[in-house]
Amino acid sequence: MKKLRFLIPLLLILSSVLGTAQKATLSGSITESGNPLPYVNVMLKGTQIGVSTNDEGQFSFESLDPGSYVLIASSIGYLPYRTLIKVGPGEAQWLEIQMEPSAESLEETVVTGTLKPVSRLESPVPVEVYTPAFFRKNPTPSIFDALQNVNGVRPQINCSVCNTGDIHINGLEGPYTLVLIDGMPIVSGLGTVYGLTGIPNSLIEQIEIVKGPASTLYGSEAVGGLINIITKHAPNAPEFFADGFVTGWGEYNLDIGSKIEMGKKTDLLLGVNYFNYDIPIDNNGDNFTDVTLQDRISIFQKWNFKRNNARMFSLAGRFFYEDRWGGEMQWTPEFRGGNEIYGESIYTRRWEVLGKYELPLKEKMLLSLSYNDHSQNSAYGNELYLADQRIGFGQLTWDKSIGKHDLLVGSALRYNYYDDNTPATTSADNILIPSLFVQDEIKLAPKHSFLAGLRYDYDKRHGNIFTPRAAYKWKFSDHDIFRVNAGTGFRVVNLFTEDHAALTGSREVVIVEALKPERSINVNLNYLKKIYSDNGTFISMDASVFYTHFSNIILPDYDTDPNAIIYDNLDGKSISQGVSANLEMVFANGFRFLAGATWQDVSNTENGITQRQILTESFTGTWNISYTFHSLNLSVDYTGNLYGPMRLPLLGALDPRQEFSPTWSIQNIQFTYKGLKDFEVYGGVKNLLDWTPNRGNPFIIARSNDPFDQNVTFDANGNAQATPDNPFALTFDPTYVYGPNQGVRGFFGLRYTVF
Repeated sequence: MKKLRFLIPLLLILSSVLGTAQKATLSGSITESGNPLPYVNVMLKGTQIGVSTNDEGQFSFESLDPGSYVLIASSIGYLPYRTLIKVGPGEAQWLEIQMEPSAESLEETVVTGTLKPVSRLESPVPVEVYTPAFFRKNPTPSIFDALQNVNGVRPQINCSVCNTGDIHINGLEGPYTLVLIDGMPIVSGLGTVYGLTGIPNSLIEQIEIVKGPASTLYGSEAVGGLINIITKHAPNAPEFFADGFVTGWGEYNLDIGSKIEMGKKTDLLLGVNYFNYDIPIDNNGDNFTDVTLQDRISIFQKWNFKRNNARMFSLAGRFFYEDRWGGEMQWTPEFRGGNEIYGESIYTRRWEVLGKYELPLKEKMLLSLSYNDHSQNSAYGNELYLADQRIGFGQLTWDKSIGKHDLLVGSALRYNYYDDNTPATTSADNILIPSLFVQDEIKLAPKHSFLAGLRYDYDKRHGNIFTPRAAYKWKFSDHDIFRVNAGTGFRVVNLFTEDHAALTGSREVVIVEALKPERSINVNLNYLKKIYSDNGTFISMDASVFYTHFSNIILPDYDTDPNAIIYDNLDGKSISQGVSANLEMVFANGFRFLAGATWQDVSNTENGITQRQILTESFTGTWNISYTFHSLNLSVDYTGNLYGPMRLPLLGALDPRQEFSPTWSIQNIQFTYKGLKDFEVYGGVKNLLDWTPNRGNPFIIARSNDPFDQNVTFDANGNAQATPDNPFALTFDPTYVYGPNQGVRGFFGLRYTVF
């Protein structure tokens, strides 16, 4: 018995040792483009086992029971990674995981929909989020160009000579889209296109897009939607970043960014963007430049100050200068403003400042301030346009939760100054607009919430303005959400800040009456579905139905008189309605698929006659197909868009150009090599189909051989007459444009990043 008592504890110790020897170990590293990712959450599904990666991006699970596990790695700004792992008794397994930045992430924190930080899944307002990784799949020299791959959003070129444009959302014209930088409405009217140009990609945290009414929070210009460019917070920015590329057309673009510590409590972000294109090209043979020549520089700074209790305090500023021209191939600056050689030359100087300061109070109160000064000196042939616009903005918000109520109360003051040399502006526009707004999100039940908001503005030109909105969210589950949004809009129009067609060509601008403000009612229904599978596949689907009804809408009339652009309030209604859907699929093997489609019907009804809105496509589609060859450190991205027919502005019954554009597509392919530490080498081909709008048309610019109409014969009413030299009775007109004139071209670039 004594020997047996001695053997029992020995057997217990031995069995424990043998049992431990049967346990498994699972370790690995997580990287993105070769750079380690710290603080990534790693868990084994169905267990309570989870860890975070260390500063070197490494993790380890020890003493695991043998078996099969679903490993999930997740981090804000990256697509979730899932894979099935099998570990045997006593096995020590090592994993190399490469995370992919999210193109349109569902896990992001968004602020645009409600003016307060909230998970995108919890926001009662549908907000689409795009990170710089999405735009790197088709490198462009500006955010304006990059938005061509966002479903339901289209960069519209408004002039085939100067190539200026605006952003259409769900078929609505550019002036209905508000562009924000860090939530500040410093980009509007005269400077809209320039707000989407010159911000280095390295300093952009994400771009948030709201399709639908936002006037309750952001004022009159956010009738159809808004784009909010959010710059990085210093701790999230790389120490140094450089990205440069060149195209086969001779375009050069360089982005440089850096994070600089200015003491223990101050960080500085510095970014510089430079773009140059100075080779006149005329592939369509009309003696006009196919693409506007540009030389621009933008310098951006953002100061972040560390305060007690992590309160916010930041200041940012940007300076922008651009010299662009297009016109006859023999044009040089000495012909600027003359009537010998036609050219459109635009000098733009712009600076912006903005700041946010969280008050040192127990309550959450945020003071936001911004100011911008935009000066434009333009010559459209012998028509000079000299304009200045200044916008000042201040806003104080109070964020308060009381029981089931999540309140936001705010007051804003906006200062608008605008002056130009056109006959329509007899005196400078000098307006001060005070505003009050309140928003309440009510938690009706665990799965139901309701948001109501009301904004009051006072404009001395139009009196009291009220813009209410409402939103309802039904969260079926963590993976299924249904939202309804409705609201009203109010917009005051300034033609010459918004429509460059009013200044180009030989058409006379006719303003029939004192233009009244536009009003709108907008409804949007949205359904979002997420699917996670055990084999690592991630699927996201969302669909929206939208409807907007305008009254007093102001649209340019190109049809009544081919020699004029007539502006007046529509005596009837304008409707924009449609359906939009997005699908994103990510597979564990490195294949990613993102596609979107929008069908829309945008029409105007006056005197019982309904007509499609000019320069508005009937449908659009976008796609992004990516695959990563991990063994080769090589990624392939195939991106593209598809646009349905749109009605185009003709100059009369004899005009031989097509009344409707064809269905057309721009497609691109890119190869990116990530096998060098801190470097990415990329290259590819843009516009693979070599599509340009002159296909199927005898010409794009009417009377390009006579831009000052010196050889046009007019009748007593000012109408062009058909002559042997002018058989189609045309005048010079560059407004017939619906897409880029740039054909197929290669590109090559290099990125260098130090974290």
